[in-house]
Amino acid sequence: MTPAVKALERGGAAYELLSYEHDPRAPAYGEEAANVLGLDPHTVFKTLIVRLDDGRLAVGIVPVTGQLDLKALAKAAGARRASMAEAAEAERATGYVLGGISPLGQKKRLPVFLDSSAEALRRLHVSGGRRGLEIALAPADLIRLCQACLAPLART
Repeated sequence: MTPAVKALERGGAAYELLSYEHDPRAPAYGEEAANVLGLDPHTVFKTLIVRLDDGRLAVGIVPVTGQLDLKALAKAAGARRASMAEAAEAERATGYVLGGISPLGQKKRLPVFLDSSAEALRRLHVSGGRRGLEIALAPADLIRLCQACLAPLART
């Protein structure tokens, strides 16, 4: 059981675990999950770690069909700028490896920002804390457990 699954258990959220055999040659983890599991890619979200201009780290969660708008995330976080965190820094802060970073059960509590498109979904999918493991849950539960702020973060 990953820290993400343990966080769901502690938080009393309803969820479903979906697993698949991860292909190390896959170019994009979230898109691989959508394809292999037969999920609507608009419901599969990727978790990205960013560094704000004041030095803080933050989490941006956007659908795999789009890209994280760094200016929009900076604005939502009350910062002037944001940039992608270095891979090693993201792994240290979250306790997860790239491709398996979950917004749930991270080592350090970071501010979390979820793309507002999630509001329209009955269920969304996020990494379960390792490559090849997805969690399906209600957006409201993800927001509650991560204390996430909704903001328009994705651009296509």
